Amino acid sequence: MPLPSTGAPAAPLAPRPHIDKDTGTSKQAAPGRQEPAIVSLTAARPAARRALTLVGAPTDVGAGSRGASMGPEALRVAGLDLALQALGYDVEDAGNLSGPANPGLPAEHGYRHLTEVVAWNVAVHDAIHAELERGRLPILLGGDHCLGVGSISAVARHCRRVGRPLRVLWLDAHADFNTQALTPSGNLHGMPVACLCGHGPEPLTSLAGHTPALQPDWVRQIGIRSVDEGEKRLIAAAGIEIHDMRAIDEIGMRAVMEEALAGLAPDTHLHVSFDVDFLDPEIAPAVATSIPGGPTYREAQLCMEMIADTGCLGSLDIVELNPALDIRNKTAMLATELVQSLFGKSTLIRRPPRRNS
Repeated sequence: MPLPSTGAPAAPLAPRPHIDKDTGTSKQAAPGRQEPAIVSLTAARPAARRALTLVGAPTDVGAGSRGASMGPEALRVAGLDLALQALGYDVEDAGNLSGPANPGLPAEHGYRHLTEVVAWNVAVHDAIHAELERGRLPILLGGDHCLGVGSISAVARHCRRVGRPLRVLWLDAHADFNTQALTPSGNLHGMPVACLCGHGPEPLTSLAGHTPALQPDWVRQIGIRSVDEGEKRLIAAAGIEIHDMRAIDEIGMRAVMEEALAGLAPDTHLHVSFDVDFLDPEIAPAVATSIPGGPTYREAQLCMEMIADTGCLGSLDIVELNPALDIRNKTAMLATELVQSLFGKSTLIRRPPRRNS
C-alpha cells in the first residue's frame, strides 16, 4: 500500500546490498552509504521473521531551528535497514512522506507553524496506521518530535480497534508537555505529549479519533532533565510517571527500566518514542536542543536491551536527529546501533524473550 503524499513523490532509493544469510554481513554497500556495525544472526534474538516498515518524515516544521528534516536520510546513510535485516527482519523502506515546507515564521496565537504541523501529522498518522493495519511494525524516521502526535495517535487508534493495551516510553531530555499558555517559544515539538493527553489545538488532540489519544498513566518518560516552570506544574497535575536523570543517577538505569516496564500485559503494544537528545551530547552531538548530563552509551544500551527483552515492542519513532550538527554521521550511526539493540542485538545468545501472541 503506497504511503499518502501531499506533494511530489520521493526520489527512488538506492539499491540495497546483498545480505549473506549465514553470517548476516553485507556483501556490497550501496554508493554513499556507511557500513553499519552488523551483528551475526547467531547473536540476535528476533521472533520469527517480523515485518518492519521505515517511514520517513523529513521536516523540522515544529522545531526552533533547521536541520532535523535531514534526519531520515542520515539514518539511511548509516545503514539502518541493513542493520535490521542482519537481525533477521523483513525490512521495507517506504520512502519519505511529503508535506508543506517550513515557512520560518514567528509564533501566532501561541503556536509556530500550526497549519504545517497539522498537515505533517495527518500524513504521519495515516501512514503509520496503514502499516499497523497491514500487520507491520512501523518505524518513523523524523524529523522533529512534533511528529510524535501523528505516530502515537495512529498507534492509539489501532490499539483501540484491536483491544490491546498501550504503553508509551518517551525517551527524551525534555518532557514535551508545554501548551499554548505555557510555551516560551511556540515551537510545537515541545508540546506532543500534552497534545496526546488532550491539552492542545483540536486538530492535533483529536487525531486519534478520540480525545485524549493517551491517558497519562500510559506514558513513562525516561532521561528527562529539562522542564519549563509552568510545564512542571501541568505534569504534576496530570500524574505522568517521569524517571528523570536524578532517578537514573540514584538507582541506575536497570532499576529505572524495571519500574518503567512493570505491569506490562503479554499483549501490550509498546511504543518507543526515541528523541536523540535523550542521549548525552558527548556521545550524540547531532541535536539542536542538547542538554548535558544524559544517559551514557552503556546506560542507553541497557535501556534498549531491556525494552527488547519484553517482546512487546510494536512501533518506534526516531526523531530530532540533525545531521547539520553531526561529526561524520556519528550520531546517526550510534542511533542505528541502539535501534539494533532495541530489536534484539545481543553480545551472547540468550533465551528468547516473551513475544506477543
